[in-house]
Amino acid sequence: MSPLPSPRPLPRLRGVDRARFEAEIVPAGRPVVLEGLVADWPAVAAGQTPKGLRSYLAGLDAGRPVQVFRAAPEVQGRYSYSDDLKGRNHGPVQMGLTTLLDEMLALAGESQPASVYAGGVPAPLCLPGLAEANPMPLLDPARERLTSLWVGNRSTTATHWDLPQNLACVIAGRRRFVLFPTTQVANLYVGPLDFTLAGQPISLVDVDAPDLERFPRFAEAWAEAEVAELAPGDAIYVPSLWFHNVGSLEPVGAMVNFWWRDGPQWLTTPMFTLFHALLTLRDLPPREREAWRVFFDHYIFQTGGEPMAHIPEDARGLFGPMTPEALARLRAMLARPLTR
Repeated sequence: MSPLPSPRPLPRLRGVDRARFEAEIVPAGRPVVLEGLVADWPAVAAGQTPKGLRSYLAGLDAGRPVQVFRAAPEVQGRYSYSDDLKGRNHGPVQMGLTTLLDEMLALAGESQPASVYAGGVPAPLCLPGLAEANPMPLLDPARERLTSLWVGNRSTTATHWDLPQNLACVIAGRRRFVLFPTTQVANLYVGPLDFTLAGQPISLVDVDAPDLERFPRFAEAWAEAEVAELAPGDAIYVPSLWFHNVGSLEPVGAMVNFWWRDGPQWLTTPMFTLFHALLTLRDLPPREREAWRVFFDHYIFQTGGEPMAHIPEDARGLFGPMTPEALARLRAMLARPLTR
């Protein structure tokens, strides 16, 4: 048993509307549970029984195959790496969504079932009409977002971060979220960045049974953790880059989430910058690395304000407004050294 104390409960709010969400919650940059936010969704009404959930989602199924994680009973739904971190403890397979739902219902009566789980199923492609029938009241309808389905039996999505902001809404079963601020990255023992289970790097620590001899600094992360259990109809706001561990607590569970990003549409993931820095920064002598930190703080993080304020806007080159012409020039300049 872990000697760690129980984490703090996440703040819970009820009756939040879009104006408050945009004016208070998003700017605060902290996760919060939004109780009953989507309790009136037809998906939540259908999800009151496993057969009802199956019937509702199967009725929207466009017939496209989805990627499913399947693992033996001894994995207990904790999808992770093999012991040498070069493989996985589960097998990704392709199957139809309705086939997955039928398998979940068949497994629900077993005392030690295998684990089956599909995450990030894109609703517009695989479940047309789902987002329209179950609208997110806190987001501007014109805002670009990705709507996805997460469905499976008892399982745990390992602690990870996402680039977009996230509103996750439970439609069936209960979900437990454990969240850590981004500042805990060094204490969460993140696995390989370029070999992941489903796109995002994950923590190697099992939050339900942490091995503190192997991962001693996790105790520091746990001191900053917050936890919440969500019932059907509840939602949670997870700001960009907050670590979160998600446990599905029922034999049949489902969740719909909405991802979106603030900022210009041309922005891509800063993860590319992190990988690019392996070519340009990581192996410099320490003194030079620290000098480059000063430049990044000045020009990119703008810790002292606008770094080009002394230069007319039309003479700032790539550091001026990101016009289509400037964007094309920047991409070409970055690509050249990578293709030598």
